[in-house]
Parts: sequence; C-alpha cells; structure tokens
Amino acid sequence: MTDPIADFLTRIRNAQMAKHKVVEIPASNMKKSMTKILFDNGYILNYKFEDEQNIIKIALKYNQQTKEPVIKNLERVSRPGLRQYKGVEELPRVLNGLGIAIVSTSQGVMSDKEARAKNVGGEVLCYIY
Repeated sequence: MTDPIADFLTRIRNAQMAKHKVVEIPASNMKKSMTKILFDNGYILNYKFEDEQNIIKIALKYNQQTKEPVIKNLERVSRPGLRQYKGVEELPRVLNGLGIAIVSTSQGVMSDKEARAKNVGGEVLCYIY
C-alpha cells in the first residue's frame, strides 16, 4: 500500500456511504492518533484499538433525525507524490473554523487549532468537515 492515510480516509468514507455502524481499519501509530483527534472533535462515536489483531474499530456517528453522517467530507491534502508543509502562520482554516485540518508536527499529530495554540507548523495530512 503506497498511501495508508488515504486508505484510512477512504474506508471511513465508504462505510458511511453504506450506513455501517462500525468500520475496521488496519492499525498504525499515525492512524491511532488521527482516530483520537476525530473522537476528541466529535466526528466519531467511539473507537477501540485491538492490539492483538492490529486493528482499529471505529463507531461512526450519524445525525439522529436525518440519519446523515456527521462527517460530510474527508479530503486528503498531502500525499506521497506531493507533500504539503505549512508554517504556523500558513495553517489552513477549514470552512472558516467549522472543520479541522489534521497536521503532523514535530510534537506529534494534532488538529490545526492545537498546532496554532502550540505555535508549530508541519505537514497538512487532511481536511475533515
């Protein structure tokens, strides 16, 4: 697999289109930290790391009335063929602050809001809104 982060985003996107409640994704440290960010920002219901099988189980979140997924769009920004690095001043504001950008920094993987608070830039992995 050449781009495991794009695979992570695609599995979530496909599971939401099929209205699945839970999606299983092969685990890595990067994917685990991205999953924690999704949970902390309220985009997923819950998650579970199964270290024996090396799998992440993610419980997807849907709107109660409309049954639409909470995550409207998952967009990969930096890719293996073209990395996107931004300084702290250049970090994007997704949907004018309504969405988040996941950034890989020297202090770990974090949302764009955390990166601005810690005054660090890094590789912009994806946009989520």
